[in-house]
Amino acid sequence: MHQDLVTIIPWNFVATICNLFIQMYLIKRFLFKPINNMLQKRKELADAEIQEAVKAKEEALAMKNEYEHSISEAREKAGEIVASAQKTASLQSEEILRDAARQANAMKAKAESDIAQEKRKAVNEIKNEIGDLAVEIAGKVIEREINEEDHTKLIDEFIANVGDVS
Repeated sequence: MHQDLVTIIPWNFVATICNLFIQMYLIKRFLFKPINNMLQKRKELADAEIQEAVKAKEEALAMKNEYEHSISEAREKAGEIVASAQKTASLQSEEILRDAARQANAMKAKAESDIAQEKRKAVNEIKNEIGDLAVEIAGKVIEREINEEDHTKLIDEFIANVGDVS
């Protein structure tokens, strides 16, 4: 008994090859086509997402540039406002100093005027008192005859009275 382990039966071989071609056709038609369609849809979806991401990135860059431009304009305006405020403050401080100097000069002039007036008033009062003392002395001189001793005494009294008044 000797059996061939490997024998090729031609009809069996043809049927196996036909079966293989039918299976390949069915696999290609019902498996690969839907998978390829699904992969194509996924690729299109991924491409669309990439395009959206690129567009979003470009918009973000544009917004960033606009924001930076706005910030630089705001900084420039803030600098101008600060410079204007400093200039205004400087002008106001100079005006305040000028007003204060004018007021101080006016107060000084008024004080000097008041002092001069008080001085004239005091001098006039002293003149009146001296005049009264002179009249009084003259009256005393007339009442009695003055000798040299009395004359010296009267002068000393006059000087003492003037000293008391000042």
